[in-house]
Amino acid sequence: MQELIRKLLAELGEDPQREGLLDTPKRVEKAMKFLTSGYAADIDRVLNNALFTVDYSEMVIVKDIDFYSLCEHHLLPFFGKCHIAYIPSNKVIGLSKIPRVVDVFSRRLQLQERLTNQIADTIREKISPLGVAVVMEGTHLCMSMRGVEKQNSFAVTSAMHGAFRNNARTRMEFLELIKLRSAAPMFREPARDFACVADD
Repeated sequence: MQELIRKLLAELGEDPQREGLLDTPKRVEKAMKFLTSGYAADIDRVLNNALFTVDYSEMVIVKDIDFYSLCEHHLLPFFGKCHIAYIPSNKVIGLSKIPRVVDVFSRRLQLQERLTNQIADTIREKISPLGVAVVMEGTHLCMSMRGVEKQNSFAVTSAMHGAFRNNARTRMEFLELIKLRSAAPMFREPARDFACVADD
């Protein structure tokens, strides 16, 4: 990987041997391995049996989870907040494990839409809740630094299942509790087509 990075620097018109770039290939390799460490993660090991049987059937919300990921189209970062809610049937997930689930899937080359669904699907698979909702708000540098160059835009994606999809009151309670940065009319239907497209 380091040799590929040296070649990339040369293709960009840089001198990989100059002082400031001598250790760059090593640093980039280390950074890329960290930013894509989700590929090697085992979700069961991450959860580490932190699934507990409880007599509780009200909404559980973990909001404002920071996430950082890489857009698979341009390898540029996108980042923001993730909000997760579920209604247990008979099991809950240890609260500290929910941000770890977000990390597993965000530390891959991603689309925000896919990332949203993967988080929701994992919670559905592991505890079979009565409903699960995931909303992600992301700033995409492929839109801010290049392309349309809109620095103040952000993408919102959602995955609503079970009670959150079927019951408007439950869905709106969740959206009210997470207090999105923007008005949320788009949540009448799942949000789509907000993240970058591989146009060039």
